[in-house]
Amino acid sequence: MRSFAMTVGTTKDVESAVQAVVEATQQKGFRVLHIHDVAATLAEKGFQREPVRIIEICNAKYASQVLDKDISLALMLPCPITVYAQDGRTHISGLLPTSMIDLFPNAGLDEVAEAVEKVVVEIINESR
Repeated sequence: MRSFAMTVGTTKDVESAVQAVVEATQQKGFRVLHIHDVAATLAEKGFQREPVRIIEICNAKYASQVLDKDISLALMLPCPITVYAQDGRTHISGLLPTSMIDLFPNAGLDEVAEAVEKVVVEIINESR
């Protein structure tokens, strides 16, 4: 089975890393749909933790291609990139789209998943 995620460390703080992901996403022709502040949401309910942001990214052309193959793949959209702090260190992590190939083996996702994954990996690496 393929690896489902790529995670890298960075010397940036969480806010700077989030901004770097947003900028790299836009430069690659993708769009940031939303940024979830998970730590803030949990804090509202009394659960404290280090910062966690989930950045939802999307490219309409690729999303349309994926949905044309199998509408169930909407469960995997948009592509998440997470920036989080753990033990005082910042990490950037992204779901690798090729992992969907194993979950939906008859959907014919190879080409589109590989194309999107190439961009996701570039965004993560450029955001370090």
